[in-house]
Amino acid sequence: MSRNGKMRVRFAPSPTGALHIGGAHTALFNWLAARHAGGTFILRIEDTDNERSTVEYERTIMDGLEWLGLNWDEGPYRQSEKTGEYAEIADSLIKSGKAYREGGAVLFRVPTGERIIFDDVIYGRISVASEKASVNTDGTVKDIVLIKSDGAPTYNFAVVADDHGMDVTTVIRGEDHIANTPKQILIYRALGWDAPDFAHLPMILGADKKKLSKRHGATSVFEYRDMGYLPESVFNFLALLGWTPGNDVEIFDRTLAVEKFELSKVTKKPAVFDMKKLDFVNREHLKAMDPGARYEAIEPFWREMGFDVGKFPPAYLENALILMGGRGKTTRELAEFSDYFLDFDAVKSRYAAGEITHEHREKLKNCFGEMLWKFSPDNWDAEKLESFARGWCETNGVSLKEIAMPLRFALSGRKVSPGVFEIASLLGRDECKNRLEHFGFAG
Repeated sequence: MSRNGKMRVRFAPSPTGALHIGGAHTALFNWLAARHAGGTFILRIEDTDNERSTVEYERTIMDGLEWLGLNWDEGPYRQSEKTGEYAEIADSLIKSGKAYREGGAVLFRVPTGERIIFDDVIYGRISVASEKASVNTDGTVKDIVLIKSDGAPTYNFAVVADDHGMDVTTVIRGEDHIANTPKQILIYRALGWDAPDFAHLPMILGADKKKLSKRHGATSVFEYRDMGYLPESVFNFLALLGWTPGNDVEIFDRTLAVEKFELSKVTKKPAVFDMKKLDFVNREHLKAMDPGARYEAIEPFWREMGFDVGKFPPAYLENALILMGGRGKTTRELAEFSDYFLDFDAVKSRYAAGEITHEHREKLKNCFGEMLWKFSPDNWDAEKLESFARGWCETNGVSLKEIAMPLRFALSGRKVSPGVFEIASLLGRDECKNRLEHFGFAG
């Protein structure tokens, strides 16, 4: 265990690109493990690839973690700041005869006849012969490069030095690193250090059961943000890729996730990245949001669409979003579906006069004319409007649908919407009159 007897885990990305979904998944499970155990979550930047690593990518990765709410307790530490330490450790292995120099590089002598056994928290016991930990294509033992000829440490060496130096107690990473673990354990042994526990997370596959890639959709965390997915939803969805809180619970917040998370309950079965499931999770989080928070999440997309949000009272827009209910899988989609509450031009652009028959036009015109006469702006209430419309239809031998359908189209420009009388009530008497008169349904 660590110096304080508590779990210490780390997320160690390379700043060669934005934070992608696989990296976010690894970071999330490290964060959950640390928070559940009351331990420490460390951020380490593995930036020894001088050609591809950039400060901009490093910042983007940290921004992605912050967007997901994965706050780190220590770091960021950077490998580029520790090259001297790696050289000293490599020299100690050379002096003990366990490593040697070759053409400016330092190589570790892979011992033969040893067995490397470790109990993976997720995959169980794994046993590998030392001579099979690193082999050439012809099957002969291949020594492990520790320091490259340019002086940069290799992944397998730097990760051992860093995890030991940072008192990491549990290494949580993708299952594609299982093959690296025996090599790293050999280096731990050679240095006389205790190896940490290892937990390898399941691979993430696309819906076609192939390794997740760009062909399955967006791969960067920020792409999902820009598409209108909530950070709480992405957090929830990623947590479900290989784990569940139990009792068939699928929608949860980070508090419940931290309380229920057990690393040993993570499945080793590959997880499937299902966009339909993400849509479902996001819709449920949208529906459950506080009206004020939902308004704040939608507002940037309305502004992006060119709407003058500031001319409306926030309470009006909050009520519009409440009225929208579960419509819209994402904040962007919800903003698009609710455009008619902010702008009549959006309705005009969709309206097709030919879709409303002359007969329906006249019926609505007569019904709405009586509504305007009967109800003042202060009395323009959804329940009263619907009650009046039903009575008018019954008296005139008209079905309510014949009134509601053209009314919905004139007010929203859409064939599907929340209750049309609720829309009319929220828009207000004067705005409804303006829209209906524009299309020839009133006046």
